[in-house]
Amino acid sequence: MKLKLLYTILSLVALTTGACKEIDNYDGPTETLQGKIIDGATGQTLQGEVSGDNGQGTRIKLLETSWSSTPTPLFLATKQDGTYRNTKVFAATYNISAEGAFVPLVQTGNDKSVNLEIKGGGVHTLDFTVEPFLRLEWIGEPVMNANGTITAQVKVTRGTSNASFQQNITDLGLYLSPSEYVGNNNYDSRYSPRTTYSGTTGNAIAGTTVTLVTTGVLPKKDWFLRFGSRIDYGTKQFNYSTIKMVSVK
Repeated sequence: MKLKLLYTILSLVALTTGACKEIDNYDGPTETLQGKIIDGATGQTLQGEVSGDNGQGTRIKLLETSWSSTPTPLFLATKQDGTYRNTKVFAATYNISAEGAFVPLVQTGNDKSVNLEIKGGGVHTLDFTVEPFLRLEWIGEPVMNANGTITAQVKVTRGTSNASFQQNITDLGLYLSPSEYVGNNNYDSRYSPRTTYSGTTGNAIAGTTVTLVTTGVLPKKDWFLRFGSRIDYGTKQFNYSTIKMVSVK
């Protein structure tokens, strides 16, 4: 009886081991997908936040169409400077698009997504040209004041002529952080001035130069600064200026 039981256990172990080997017998993700999110009017990469689980920041959306017509989306993160690179993509055929603070690439009757077969173990480059909701441009350099504050100027303009994506401007901020990863998702509220607008009042800043002065006395260290603004659309993601660094001594 004991011997029969032992044979039964050994048979189950052998079956389980064989099943595990069969399940694990797949190639790992070795493909690389990289590219840029480009402002179509300026030719520059579109500034944003590092993508996160909160749905903020530009992200690359992949739909694997190799096996299903209704696949679960896979999202790849992008960097603040509008570039992305992922070295762990499975070989497959994908429908790829980008999502962020710009006119949607996938709309009814206007689908700018890309179908791409990724295979061969190489590097696949895919750029997207977009129309940002807003465009933020530094005017001059930030100025260190004698009282320990910084004065900075920005010009805010609409990034698209499409009236469907010209909702009210809801806020404008100058974000400061001792980290280069600065933005609405990472800033020091003690020194970062922010203005919130109600209704249509924020639209008055479009096409104008706005001056903001930091609050409080900045500690002596290197500070990273960037402007951020957004419109009342969707998840209200921010458009950003480039990042500048000021050394407070």
